[in-house]
Amino acid sequence: MKVLLIKDVKDLGKKGEIKDVKDGYGQNFLIGKGYALLATNEVMRKYESDQRKKAAAEAEEIANLKTIEKQLAQFKLTIKRKLGANGSLFGAVTKDEIAHELKEQHSIEIDKKSIEIEHAIKTTGDFDVSIKLGHGIHAVLKLSILGE
Repeated sequence: MKVLLIKDVKDLGKKGEIKDVKDGYGQNFLIGKGYALLATNEVMRKYESDQRKKAAAEAEEIANLKTIEKQLAQFKLTIKRKLGANGSLFGAVTKDEIAHELKEQHSIEIDKKSIEIEHAIKTTGDFDVSIKLGHGIHAVLKLSILGE
């Protein structure tokens, strides 16, 4: 009996693989517990169609992320903060502030968890901030901190 695995099965195979198994194991365990479907022509066509749709959606998402990466590389984000008596900032510039200013100034919404700051930003000046966009795409944002 040929089955299409719809979930990973230990010691048998990964999701999406077609396996030839004994009738009782396939019918009673794999299909019965929802780990597999009987590998008919209709099931195979539907599975292949779903895989093509997923691949197309992923390709579109990667293209969008590359566009955002290019946009982030082109402009400079400026944040104005109050200075203390010794010329340093009151507190550090946070990831949340960077994400908020990015949305306000350039209408690009980035999750604060994807922003990576190597060292705490506690002084004025120019900094490079790394942003993980997903699918292995990393952008570098030029950040300028100005004192008021």
